Amino acid sequence: MSAALAYGHDRRSARIVFQTRPGAYNDESLIEFLHALHDELDDKLTLIWDGLPSHRSRRMQAFIRSQRRWLVVERLPGYAPDLNPVEGMWGNVKGTELANLCADTIEQSAQAAQAGIDRIRNDADLAFAFLRHAGLTL
Repeated sequence: MSAALAYGHDRRSARIVFQTRPGAYNDESLIEFLHALHDELDDKLTLIWDGLPSHRSRRMQAFIRSQRRWLVVERLPGYAPDLNPVEGMWGNVKGTELANLCADTIEQSAQAAQAGIDRIRNDADLAFAFLRHAGLTL
C-alpha cells in the first residue's frame, strides 16, 4: 500500500492518493506511483519523504532531478515518523478500520484500509489535523 496526503495551497482542501499493489514497493513502483500522483493532482508538488531506501536510490534521485518542473522533495530526518503526516493517517486507519481485524486474505485487509482512506477523504479537517500534529504548516 502506498498513500500520499495532498494539501491545497488554499489551505482548505486536502486529497489522498492511495494505491495497492502485489509485492513490495521499490524504486520502479514508486516512480509509477509518483507519475500517478502527478496525473491525479496535475499540479506542482512538494513531497515530504522519509528515508526508505527506495526513496534514496540512484534511480529515484535521477527521476527526481528529471521532474523538477513539478516535483520538489523535502527529506525527513532519520527515525522521525512523528514529522510525517502520512504516518498519522496510517495510525488513524490502523486504530479504526484495521484494529482487531482478522482478515483471511490480503484483499480483505486492502478493502478495510480503503474504507479508512475513504473515511479520511471525506473529512478535510482530519486530514489537516495530521499536518498540524506533525508540526507542519503550508
